[in-house]
This record gives sequence, structure tokens and C-alpha cells, in this order.
Amino acid sequence: MGLIAEAAVLCLLLFRRVYKLLPVFSSYLGWSILNDIGLFALLRHFPDSALRIFIVSASVDAAFMFCILFEISMSVLRPIRNSLPRWTGWALAALIACLCGVVWFFAKPSGYGATPQSGLLVHLQLTTAIVRVLFFLALAAFSQLLSLGWRDRELQIATGFGIYSFASLMVDLVLQNPALFSSPTMPSSGILQEITGASYVLSLLYWAVCFAQDVPERREFTPQMQSFLLAVAGNARATRIAMTSASKSKSDRSRHN
Repeated sequence: MGLIAEAAVLCLLLFRRVYKLLPVFSSYLGWSILNDIGLFALLRHFPDSALRIFIVSASVDAAFMFCILFEISMSVLRPIRNSLPRWTGWALAALIACLCGVVWFFAKPSGYGATPQSGLLVHLQLTTAIVRVLFFLALAAFSQLLSLGWRDRELQIATGFGIYSFASLMVDLVLQNPALFSSPTMPSSGILQEITGASYVLSLLYWAVCFAQDVPERREFTPQMQSFLLAVAGNARATRIAMTSASKSKSDRSRHN
């Protein structure tokens, strides 16, 4: 079901030409199909290397997630992107990297893993899930200020990731908590993993419904929001120029002395 849903969403992305606006996200869905097929084949032929295979897959997934979050962020700023300085992209990438670093630092669960490799896999999956949930919550919370609606592609993609990530995060936390997992009313680990898979299929179906529909033209930012973003960019540029000038003056004085 997951493969069929992924293929359907990818076809809709190509049909609706969403890939021109969000090429990284479109590439991610293509990679997900190949990854699912590849995992099945590799695990069948190399069962003893399952943990390393999953770590490589999770690492590529995390790298894709970073690029997707950056792509969505830049797409959100599309109405005023031409007015922003050229280093805006670097600043957004640094901000997302800082968020990932902070989450990585705090995301280590108590039941970290039976082996260093399994611990790394759990840590990586938890970090990726938490970052996706936080990004969705931030985008939804500031949607009015950013002139985003539930019919805008950026918020639709973030919502799909939010649904899947929240479910997988809850399952991971239960599995890592012996007190919860040992409860007689708690489902088995197999059922919990099925819940995670079902939430991913649900996200894909949500995307399929969204991408099957036309979207309205992207609304412009409110004048207040435009002024705020441009003021932030202007202040940052002025600070950078001042620091560069101060450094140059100090270097000239040292040379003169």
C-alpha cells in the first residue's frame, strides 16, 4: 500500500508540475520508492547487515529532510524573495542546522539502545521525527502572518510530515519506555510498528488528495509582515557591514603601528 500510495503521489506531482516548485520534495518521493524496494531486496540477501542498512537509509532520509525543510522555507518566502539579500538562504540553512543540532542533543532517550549501532539508529530517527513535528507546528502557528492557507503546497507538505512524524514519535517513545511498553494494555511492538506504517500511508493519501486539487495563487505577505522581514534582513546586513568595517579598521591600525 505504501509503494502504491508513493507512486500515486509522485505521479500527481509530475502531472500538476509541483516538481518545478518543489524539486527536492519530488525527488524525495522518488527516492522513497527506490529505498523501499532496495531495503526489501537488501534485507533478503544480507539479513546479518540489517542494522547497518537501516542506518544508511535513515541517514539519507535525514539529509533529504534537511533539504526539504530548507526548500519549503525558501518557498514560503517566495513573495518577497527578490527583495531579500542573497545570504538569506545561508541564514535559513544555518537556522535549520541549529534546530537539528539542538534536537539531536536533547533527543537521546533513556533506553538508548542495546548496541551503539541500534542507539545511533534510534537517535537519528527520533531527531528527524522531532524536527519535522516542530517545523510543522511553527509553520502552522505562523501561517496567518506568512499568508499561508491549508491549500498552499508548503503547509500541505508540512502537515503530511507532521501526521506521520507525530505518530512515529509516539511509537518510538513508547518502545523506549519500559514502564509503558510492559503495560498489559499496551499493544505489542509489531502492532505499534504497524501504526507507524499506517500513519505514513495516511500522510501519502492526504498528499494525494491535496495534490489532486488546484491551488489558488499564493497570497502576498501583509504590509506589516513584509516590513518586519525586510527590517530584519536590513538590520542583519547593517550589522555585518559594521563588523566588517570594524575588522578592516583594526587591521589598518595594526599595519600602521
